[in-house]
Amino acid sequence: MQVLAALLVGLVAVEHVWFLILEMFLFTKPTGLETFHMTQEAANTCATLAMNQGLYNGFLAAGLVVALVAKSVLMRRFALGCVIVAAMFGGYSTGNSALLVVQGLPALIALVVSEAAARRS
Repeated sequence: MQVLAALLVGLVAVEHVWFLILEMFLFTKPTGLETFHMTQEAANTCATLAMNQGLYNGFLAAGLVVALVAKSVLMRRFALGCVIVAAMFGGYSTGNSALLVVQGLPALIALVVSEAAARRS
């Protein structure tokens, strides 16, 4: 169960590294334009904001990696909780409920499995 929990947390971290890459480096490229359903002009206007958002996603990924390396249940809870809150706010503020599924659901599953694994040990 511990291995599964760690793999799920790692998967959430990798997901957020992808978000960092997408928002910081691919936002104004065809991949970013298609992902975010934006025109080139709109993407160019918002690129600096997207880069900032990507950096924050990198911090979420870093928190998850540090929690795994340190084997800290408390840090894991905190980092996954931050991801879940970010997904909830993102879904609410953008009106895009897909954020809850793509970002929040994997973090919630990782949190539930991590908690179950922590209780077993």
